[in-house]
Amino acid sequence: MPYGVLIVTGGMTHQENYALGFQQDSRCRVLAVTDEAEVDERRARLNQKLADQLKVPYVRDLGEALARPDAQVVSICTEHHRQGRVSIRCAEAGKHLYVDKPLAGNLEEARRLEEIVKRRQLKTQMFTQVWTAASQRARRLVAGGRLGDLRAIHCDLLFAKGYAKDLPLAQRHENPRPDLFLVPDAKREMFNIAVYSLALARWLTGRRAFQSVRAVTGNYFLEENRRRDFEDFGAMAVNLAGGVALTVSAGRTGWRSHGAGGHIRTKLFGTKGSAFVDAYAGRGEICADGQPQWQSPPVNPEDPMAFWASSDQRKTGGPEWFTAAAPLPSDQSRFIDSLEKGREAEVTIADGVRVLEVLFAAYRSAAAGRLVKL
Repeated sequence: MPYGVLIVTGGMTHQENYALGFQQDSRCRVLAVTDEAEVDERRARLNQKLADQLKVPYVRDLGEALARPDAQVVSICTEHHRQGRVSIRCAEAGKHLYVDKPLAGNLEEARRLEEIVKRRQLKTQMFTQVWTAASQRARRLVAGGRLGDLRAIHCDLLFAKGYAKDLPLAQRHENPRPDLFLVPDAKREMFNIAVYSLALARWLTGRRAFQSVRAVTGNYFLEENRRRDFEDFGAMAVNLAGGVALTVSAGRTGWRSHGAGGHIRTKLFGTKGSAFVDAYAGRGEICADGQPQWQSPPVNPEDPMAFWASSDQRKTGGPEWFTAAAPLPSDQSRFIDSLEKGREAEVTIADGVRVLEVLFAAYRSAAAGRLVKL
């Protein structure tokens, strides 16, 4: 029998990608889109839109959907301030959890979720980039012994999306305890992007503990982020157990900062050697007569910063980039693999909680201008 999958929250979220990943896996049957009964009109409309695209019903009461005995898996991708409580409801209903990153909008809910998952012996996975070709190459380099003992990692993850402007430089005063991370026209970019690098480092080092973090945040590129008081860039230095150092730069730098998706680069330093893994290093370019420079797409009022796949916003004019990597199974199929084999996923809820602890410590560090121990 296929795994019955509930999709929690619909359009204008990464669920647009996750739901398709589950639907395209023959081992799964997407049962319905669902959400909390109290969501606003915009969210309900976008939930219905994804349900229509998937050709499944929209069940407006999450409790009703969770009561279905044929639902074993829940894919959760709400706004971050709701995600902790929604995930807790799903875990208490005994469902296996596939959860968007970062896990939650506060540590209390994330830790409670971790406890429930452990007690109920549920299988879980948080979405990350560990299954991408570049991350897999980094892991082979570390595991193969060519670098010797790993001593340091540096990650650049800077997404080339959004409409950057020439903002006047101004000192940022960070909030040590943020509680809102996503609105239709802006995201807290360190929170949303550095999560990938932190999860990658934990995965590459065999889940070594994070010990301390020193972070700074800034507003350099995106007017919407400055208006919302959300950082568009963050940098952090993190110490891990066993003497491994991690540095991270993360943010959203605008359409015209990179020919493809942005700088996705990992540098590894060991006792015997070093390596540089660039997600876009092995590429082809197609050029032709036409516009001499990249053209940003017109602003979509439903998705003004081009966060979501359904907006289909792509720059044009300049060289078209494509990578030569062979297609890989989806992250969702990897989760189903772990269910079938009865083993832990590569990045679980517990891993997500450890990453979230660093992210919230990083905000405290940026606000206070000092190192924060974990």
